[in-house]
Amino acid sequence: MIFNSQLFVALGIFASTFAAPVADENGHQHIHAKRGGTCQFPNYNGMVAVQTGGQNGGWAMSPDQTCSQGSWCPYACQPGQLMGQWDTSVTTYSYPGSQHGGLYCDNSGNLQKPNQNKDYCYDGAGTVSAQNSAGSDVAFCQTVLPGNEDMLIPTNVGGGSNQVLAVPGPDYFASTAAHYYINPPGVSTQDACQWGDQNHAQGNWAPYVAGANQQNNGDTFVKIGWNPIFTGSDLSHNKPNFGIKITCDDGNCDGLPCSIDPSKSSVNSVDSNQSSSGAGGGDFCVVTAKNGAHAKIEVFSAGEGGN
Repeated sequence: MIFNSQLFVALGIFASTFAAPVADENGHQHIHAKRGGTCQFPNYNGMVAVQTGGQNGGWAMSPDQTCSQGSWCPYACQPGQLMGQWDTSVTTYSYPGSQHGGLYCDNSGNLQKPNQNKDYCYDGAGTVSAQNSAGSDVAFCQTVLPGNEDMLIPTNVGGGSNQVLAVPGPDYFASTAAHYYINPPGVSTQDACQWGDQNHAQGNWAPYVAGANQQNNGDTFVKIGWNPIFTGSDLSHNKPNFGIKITCDDGNCDGLPCSIDPSKSSVNSVDSNQSSSGAGGGDFCVVTAKNGAHAKIEVFSAGEGGN
């Protein structure tokens, strides 16, 4: 598995209407209707509360969703870390199991930890980082998977700084990748890492997307591309004032160059010998960092990205 070719919410709209199946004494599974109670965000070690002003109460869920009894409640972790809990009976990326991330809020209002072999949050592969050469802070917003796949998990990359990104290994949920929306410099994670609208090139309307995951042999796939929601909207009439590119620390990478500089080309153009077009028409390129090599996704001011 490498990447979903389009990084956007596909199946998560109705996640909150499903509850976890429970087997009766004959082994039959039933879906219990939700009751009125909720489970509060526990703020366990490594967890990060997101968009706390909504009904989600810090859980990595839509602001109009609650962590209700009889449902799965995903959460965010510190930058570079992955959520370590999900429905362990789900082994493939398919609906509705792809919604069953985080802790289970049982019908008594108690939080259940399904995966006893993992912490609530744990370090990713550590093979990809974000480098901010653009000046102002840049928000990388990771989608919630397993969960509703909204871009709610915040990683702030300060100007001139480097931040490790959460990169899943093959032991992560259904061997899926991490997906990020890359927002314009100067947009805070509070504003960027939530569902947006076509009036602002941020959130799910951000110009660029990225993804990464590591395989069993230590190779890490790193992808950058245009967000097809952006390119298909009126926002694309104004080119972004920043670009992105993948670099490799030790040169042990295949697929370079892989960059996007809107000052040098049109919207939806990618500088790569191996660029492709994904679902929705967003062009992208992929670099393979070989055998544990470290790659960077660098954000730069348009026209200042070099080769």
